[in-house]
Amino acid sequence: MGSSRRRASVGLGLAGAACALLGVTLLFVGPRIVKEQVIKNVRIDPGSISFKMWKDIPVPFYMSIYFFEVLNPNQVLQGEKPVLRQHGPYVYREFRYKTNITFHDNDTVSFLEYRRLFFQPELSNGSEDDYIVVPNILMMGAAVMMENLPTLVKVLLSGALAGLKQQAFMNRTVGEIMWGYEDPLIDAINAIVPGMIPFKGKFGILVEFNNSNSGLFTVNTGMKNISEVHMVDSWNGLKEVNYWRSQACNMINGTAGEMWPPFMSPTSLDFYSPDACRSMRLVYEQSGKFQGVPTYRFVAPKTLFANGTDYPPNEGFCPCMQSGIQNVSSCRLNAPMFISHPHFYNADPVLLDAVEGLHPNKDQHALFLDVHPLTGIPMNCSIKLQLNLYIKQVSGIIQTGKIKPVVLPLLWFAESGSIEGSVLKQFYTNLVLIPSLLDYLQYICFGLSIPLIIAAAVLMAMSQRPPHHPSTQSKPPPSETTPLLHDAAALSQDDAEA
Repeated sequence: MGSSRRRASVGLGLAGAACALLGVTLLFVGPRIVKEQVIKNVRIDPGSISFKMWKDIPVPFYMSIYFFEVLNPNQVLQGEKPVLRQHGPYVYREFRYKTNITFHDNDTVSFLEYRRLFFQPELSNGSEDDYIVVPNILMMGAAVMMENLPTLVKVLLSGALAGLKQQAFMNRTVGEIMWGYEDPLIDAINAIVPGMIPFKGKFGILVEFNNSNSGLFTVNTGMKNISEVHMVDSWNGLKEVNYWRSQACNMINGTAGEMWPPFMSPTSLDFYSPDACRSMRLVYEQSGKFQGVPTYRFVAPKTLFANGTDYPPNEGFCPCMQSGIQNVSSCRLNAPMFISHPHFYNADPVLLDAVEGLHPNKDQHALFLDVHPLTGIPMNCSIKLQLNLYIKQVSGIIQTGKIKPVVLPLLWFAESGSIEGSVLKQFYTNLVLIPSLLDYLQYICFGLSIPLIIAAAVLMAMSQRPPHHPSTQSKPPPSETTPLLHDAAALSQDDAEA
């Protein structure tokens, strides 16, 4: 019996020790295994899991565009406040792919990323044939650009505009406004002020956006230092741009805006945006989950488009107006263009009060990025920006009427996408489910080891106790009657002898 207890004790003890050892191993080795797998699969390497995702983005991206129609153009020319009505969304499926991928010896890779847009009528509220009244962007922009030129030049331009039947507002289709229309004004302006508009042919807000690339990016591959993966080394061969008035504002910071280095902390993330001609910093807002995948949400701080007075580091982006808009004329052919959040969300109320028809709110107009902190891969995102034109009366150009100075919203867009389908399933299995199972397994092992070791100790203690044997007696214990019987037998023996 004792030997069997000892054998059971030894077995339980070994099982408990094995569970404890496995738990300790998983505690220290498990995270290392996960980290090594993350490093192996997020760097820019043709052999990594994320390389194909990086090269040809499988996430279905959609661009939703909203236009602002001016309902009272004649009254605006007389100095009244513009009244706007939003049209849209006009939704486009966006495909992104990289070409000219070239790896370099210094742990970097260069590439051109192209994007192609395809109209999705079933997702849109309207068609590209819809007519809307908007400012004559080319004419009004040129008027403001020529404000400080000699009066004679402005009079000549005004006469040319009259001859071409140009007006401050135009009624054109959505497709024309976005993808271009023939305008003789381009040749007229180039004839009067050579080089002011360095292009010919069609003019459209997004004419150079479709089937085009965002410039030559050179980024770190992370092969030597994973903390540098996706970080921009140069853009179009530049370490910094020259659009702005300070070195800090001209710096190219962060990534190209597609992925970030793994093992993120809940602080901030940076990326360079060629469309905004600057680097942007988003700040951590909250932790959450997207389809079961842990995420950090990053949003735009109020200081992103603040002017230099409210936020001195932005002084380099000036000349500034109110906070909430950024002057991008220096990288947009000096045209009086401004970017902002849609509907002037988070902007100075003065901008909102200058027009009617805007209704800013966080849910519809705030941009966000939901990023998986372990890998630095975005799971869900919606980048939203608004394009605005500064218009005003310009003396000498009669077509500008009595327009009061106003930053007039033209359109806003949202680029949105999220990981889904087989990509999401693979991502969840490899980078969420398996690491979670390893975590749970180590706790199970620790949990089992304790009762097994305790049970082994109890059995071992029981096996060490000496066996109990009862004492053997040759005679039964005397009773009260035994002496009497013994005496009677002795008397009988004595009588017989007599």
